[in-house]
Amino acid sequence: MTAAADHYDRLLAQHYTWMLGGDLDALAAEQADLLRGLGVTPADAGATAVDLGCGPGNQSLALARLGFSRVLAVDTSEVLLGELAAAARELPAISTVHADLRTALPAITRPGEVRAVVCMGDTLTHLPAKADVTALLADVATALAGDGSLVVTYRDLTRPLTGTDRFIQVRGTADRLLTCFLDYRDDDVVLVHDLLHTRTGETWTQQVSSYPKLRLGADWLAAQCAAVGLEVRRDEIGPRGMRLLTAVKAGA
Repeated sequence: MTAAADHYDRLLAQHYTWMLGGDLDALAAEQADLLRGLGVTPADAGATAVDLGCGPGNQSLALARLGFSRVLAVDTSEVLLGELAAAARELPAISTVHADLRTALPAITRPGEVRAVVCMGDTLTHLPAKADVTALLADVATALAGDGSLVVTYRDLTRPLTGTDRFIQVRGTADRLLTCFLDYRDDDVVLVHDLLHTRTGETWTQQVSSYPKLRLGADWLAAQCAAVGLEVRRDEIGPRGMRLLTAVKAGA
């Protein structure tokens, strides 16, 4: 078992865009439509957005195309940040930040200056402990302007799968196959075993790595938002089976 950041460095980062379907531009357009529908748009010139756990940049590209003049794209993977930088050559609004999500916001933003924070694609469940989630939400509340928005998507893993349902094919193509197996350890953590098969000619090679993911329930996450002064506006099943939560500063 390894931490999520190490797991991505060792196995997933170079295959991540492929996992999502392979077309980064189409993924960004899909995310732009989602964020626009949620009202995540710059209120005025000079608006700042932060993408926590940006990966290859689906949301960062979307935020820049929606008109944010400054998009801070934060991730622990230099491989994925490099992929985003290449895709954003003509989008000077985007700045990549190689940093731990748990300490990034106070270092790169001033209190009250951020119009939107997005933390999508299961990023929250990659944090080491639930206390880290609460601390990160507090940093978000500090960074957001009075009318600023938080958007989170994540998988609710609180209801354990059983038997063969624990084996999930993520994606398969002619030259790659990724399957994961879920191993429920306790009420807070599920151990994810990723099995990646890649083909060269007639030969298949297997790589295996495991990492823990947090089991975050919708009620628990909404309560953590309320505790730090974030008012939940939407909490529902969103695209790709992810849970979708949006919030603003209380009283906004």
